[in-house]
Amino acid sequence: MTLTARPTRLAAGMALAAGLAALPALAEATTLRIAHVWPGGSMVDRELFGAWAESVEEASEGRLSVEIYPGQTLASADNTYQGAVSGIADIGATAQGYSAGRFPLTQVIELPGVSLSSRQGSCILQSLYDDGHLDDEYDDSHVLFMFTTGPGYLHTSDRLIETPSDLEGLRMRRPTAVVGDMFSRLGAQAIGMPAPDVFTSMQRGAIDGLSFNWEGMKTFRLNEQAHYHTEVPLYDLALTATMNRDTYESLPDDLRQVIDDHSGIEWSLRAAAVYDELIRQGREEAQEAGHEFLVIDDAMNDDAWGPVLQETIDRYLADTGGEAETLYEESLRLQQESCDV
Repeated sequence: MTLTARPTRLAAGMALAAGLAALPALAEATTLRIAHVWPGGSMVDRELFGAWAESVEEASEGRLSVEIYPGQTLASADNTYQGAVSGIADIGATAQGYSAGRFPLTQVIELPGVSLSSRQGSCILQSLYDDGHLDDEYDDSHVLFMFTTGPGYLHTSDRLIETPSDLEGLRMRRPTAVVGDMFSRLGAQAIGMPAPDVFTSMQRGAIDGLSFNWEGMKTFRLNEQAHYHTEVPLYDLALTATMNRDTYESLPDDLRQVIDDHSGIEWSLRAAAVYDELIRQGREEAQEAGHEFLVIDDAMNDDAWGPVLQETIDRYLADTGGEAETLYEESLRLQQESCDV
C-alpha cells in the first residue's frame, strides 16, 4: 500500500502543479487594439476611446484588455478602416471620407442642411445604419457605432469669406469629396489631406484655409492658424468605430455581448456628447482670441449661399443614384422626428 500510494500522491501533486501553472494562461486577457486618428491625450482620445476601453475592461472583468493607438501610430488616417478590416488593428476609428469612394451612401449625412449638431447627425447616421440602409457598405467589418462631427464651416488665415465668390483662387483643404466639388465649382483649389496634417500645411502657407467643424479647430490646434471664421454649415462629417469581423466572431458569447453592450446608439450619442462639448470649446477659444466671425443664418435660404448648397445636394443625389435620394428623404424625416435634438 505504501509503495502504490506514493506514486498516486506524486501524480496528483504533479497534476495540481500543472493545473496551477495553466491558470495564468486561462486567465490571460484578450487584447483589443484600437487605432484612431485623433491626437493622443486629446478629449476624443481620453473621454471617448479611453472611456470605452475602461468600460469594456470593467464589464468583461478583465478578460478583455484594450490598447489604444492614437494619432495614426498604428494605421494612417486613410488606412484606418481597411486596417481594421485586414486585422492590422482590431478596432479602427476614423472618418469614412478618408476612404475615397468607399461609402457613397453614408455621405448622405454629410449634405448641407441634414444635421445641426453632432448629436443630431450621430442619431441620424446611427439610425440609418441600425435600420439596415447602409449594411452593404460595411459588410467587411463589424460596426460598433457611428457618429458625426457636427457642422463644418469655413476658416481662413488672412481674410474673411463673405460670399461664395470670395473662395475663388484660394487653396482650401476639403473635408469630403462633396465639399471638394463645391470648392472646385466656386473656383477654389480643393486639396484633400487628413486632419492631422492641416496644421503644418497652414503653417507653411501651403493652404489658405479649410472647411472644418469647431471640434477639429480645437483638437488639431487650427485656431492658431486660422483667424477668420464664416459659419455657413457646408457639411457634417461621418465617423465610425468598427471592429475586425474575425476578432469579434472569435470571442466567446459572453464577451461578444460585452462588445454589443458597448455598441449602437448609446455609444453613438456618448461620442456626440464629447464632440458637442468640443464644438463649444473650439468656438469659445476663437472668440477669446479675438478672431473675426461671420454667421450665415438659415444658410439654405440665404440669397448667396442657398443656391450653392442646394446645387451641392442635387449633384450628390444625381451622381449617387435613386437609393441616395431615398436615404436623403429618410434623413430629413429622422431630423424632424426621431433625431430632433
